[in-house]
Amino acid sequence: MDLTTAIQTRASVGALTEPAPEGAALMRLLEAGAAAPDHGRLRPWRFILVRGAARERLGAVFAAALARAEPEATAPLLERERAKPLRAPLILVVAAHVVAHPKVPAIEQILAAGAAAQNILLAAHAAGFGAMWRTGEPAYDEGVKAALGLAPEDAVVGFLYLGTRRDPATERRPAAAEAQEWDGPGSLTPL
Repeated sequence: MDLTTAIQTRASVGALTEPAPEGAALMRLLEAGAAAPDHGRLRPWRFILVRGAARERLGAVFAAALARAEPEATAPLLERERAKPLRAPLILVVAAHVVAHPKVPAIEQILAAGAAAQNILLAAHAAGFGAMWRTGEPAYDEGVKAALGLAPEDAVVGFLYLGTRRDPATERRPAAAEAQEWDGPGSLTPL
């Protein structure tokens, strides 16, 4: 599959099952992520794999975060939160390890980790795997970050759910590209 086809046909896949990428296939995904643009060569991305029984432990961390944020959360809501990491055989947490740098602001470090996540999604699609990029409240919870070994200043860019599609792929139509051309102050012209 060529790059343009991969970009235009990649779609989020919510229904995932075994097998997940592993071994050499998983390493290719991680290497694709590490090839992301990186101002200052800081390599700010962090990749944390969660699979097997660790998904249940992550679910407990998610449920505890919800209970802290919403003390009135019902048992069914907490159980739903606990089950989220079980939606795929592999979760790849992509985070940005943000450091103070005179020329590379935090936003550029976070964007680099986001580019790494996108590279991983494209590589997974090209390799025949399904994926879904999720965030939600757990991505912004300090307790979740701490449980994952991340510092308070770090940012969870996303939880990439990876595996094999349960259902056949549906055709995805690329979105229409919209752009404007700038030729000086006050001069934006649609292409």
